[in-house]
Amino acid sequence: MALLSTVLGFSFFGLASRFGQLAIQKRNLMDNLAGHVIAMGAFGYAGYWVHRYEVRTNELIAWKRAEIAEAQAKAEAAKAAKAA
Repeated sequence: MALLSTVLGFSFFGLASRFGQLAIQKRNLMDNLAGHVIAMGAFGYAGYWVHRYEVRTNELIAWKRAEIAEAQAKAEAAKAAKAA
């Protein structure tokens, strides 16, 4: 569901940017509908890669947190062994 919402959100942002572009040029908003599809597709594709990046960074953060927790546990064990 998160992937779908990210891709659709970016696609609609692409459509809005296309409408903004045509409004600045004072052209008909329904002129060249293929341009709307291209903008939505390009932004949707960007949204897909943003989602992939977010998933990958979350995996890396979880891995790094586990690595830090393991290092802290080793340090506490060494400190306890040294104190005893």
